[in-house]
Amino acid sequence: MRELDRREFLKTSALATAGGLFYAYGGVSEAEAQSDGHMGHMSPRTAKPEAVIIDPPPGGAYIEPPEMPLTRNGNELSCLIDTRMNDIDIAGTKVNLMTYNGHFPGQTIRAKRGDILKVHFKNNLPKSLGKNMLGHDRSETNLHTHGWHVSPSGKADNILLAFHTGEEHHYEYDLSHQAGGAMSYYHPHIHGTVADQVWNGLSGGALIVEDETPELSQYETHILMIKDITLHNNQPAPYKFGDYHRGKKGHTIMVNGLVHPVMSAKPGQVIRLRVLNACQARFIHLSLDGHQLQLIGTDSGLLDKPYSVNRLLMSSGERVDLLVKVSDKPGAFKMYALPYGNMPQMVTLMTLDVKGTKVNDQLPAKITSWRAEEAIKLRNMDIRKLKKVEMYFSFIEGEGAMNFKVFDHEPYIHTSKVDTYELWVIKAEGAMDHPFHQHVNPGLVLSITGGDPDYARLYSTIPGLKDTINVPPGGTVTMLMPIRHYTGTTVFHCHILEHEDIGMVGIWKIE
Repeated sequence: MRELDRREFLKTSALATAGGLFYAYGGVSEAEAQSDGHMGHMSPRTAKPEAVIIDPPPGGAYIEPPEMPLTRNGNELSCLIDTRMNDIDIAGTKVNLMTYNGHFPGQTIRAKRGDILKVHFKNNLPKSLGKNMLGHDRSETNLHTHGWHVSPSGKADNILLAFHTGEEHHYEYDLSHQAGGAMSYYHPHIHGTVADQVWNGLSGGALIVEDETPELSQYETHILMIKDITLHNNQPAPYKFGDYHRGKKGHTIMVNGLVHPVMSAKPGQVIRLRVLNACQARFIHLSLDGHQLQLIGTDSGLLDKPYSVNRLLMSSGERVDLLVKVSDKPGAFKMYALPYGNMPQMVTLMTLDVKGTKVNDQLPAKITSWRAEEAIKLRNMDIRKLKKVEMYFSFIEGEGAMNFKVFDHEPYIHTSKVDTYELWVIKAEGAMDHPFHQHVNPGLVLSITGGDPDYARLYSTIPGLKDTINVPPGGTVTMLMPIRHYTGTTVFHCHILEHEDIGMVGIWKIE
């Protein structure tokens, strides 16, 4: 094990002098984006592309992600997690992936607020993986609990720790201040290899903090982990230079590792779907044919009641908690990822097969949630005298930057005081979406300018906190940031993971 010192943490990537390798956003095709990355071989488009329908035949029955074996002793939970290579079946093809405990997707960990989760972690990735095109060791890894409100220091969510092949570590997460009813997930967080490792299979498993409310206990619940991949010779397709600017998007989209699974439901049933966008760059514009989606939870916990939406945009790393009142009539209803922005694809994710004896489940009129009560108080807070912080996503000669500083050279550093509140204004320079993810503390979205109007309207009004929010091209997100409980050094960054790896990340010091 090593802990990165400042010099190592800021080590220059292989792209430090490669400013000319990246092309400008704004109209190259998906095929061109996966070319060799030389600007002279690309022809920008000016017309908006026609929608492409990707509708694979129905696969097998829907399967839940595997559960993590846990040992409980009072309020202490223990488990083992190792990273290893394993052959995984994807649509009938054996694919050699990086995995957690040999599973893809990773196993679901379930805990309760107040638990202490102890993870014995071991890195069994082979040294033979070599280095990626940014010059970073592909076998070096660690563990990040994306979305958990836990300490960023010591043995907890400390992304400054790094483990070589064969090394072990005991992580420990105190969930005393983590809201119930939240779904987060785990994935690696070594700067320079995050996108590479997630693309190759370490897209994590769900971290469920159990509900603390009676209103949802009656509903059948499912986890949907959405992940994309492109295969080449029984391996995930290798990276190309252009991928680090546009973000790597796969040709095959899976739900829990399955292509177009079929989920059964009864007419009139209410089902609960906890959905994660585990892709590193693809946006999921979610809809379910013939149905309304009832949003009951955001990244950090439950809302106060269901909020009805026709469709729901999810950037990389976002999670949503949904109820669906199933159609009274039998039939097959497809769940889609609709076209969004410069991704003109309409993709079938899964099918809801409605059949059997009709039931008459009802949606709850309200949901007990202390997280929602907290959000309502924050919405009514006087913010006029709060410290205002402005942050910018941008590119500098092809490298990702925060506030015009590239992390690998001279990072943007923001310092906050614990137990205070700040007003964060995050802007996206240029013509790309940039999902903003901050570690440790979720924030309340006050406003969003630009981009999808339904997304902006929803997240700037509901009583829910967010740790991942999309900043639209040329747009702005304003967040009220409660800084609570924990001190230490962590980060905020673009959650198009390729952008993080080439420098679109800042250091957050909490004192």
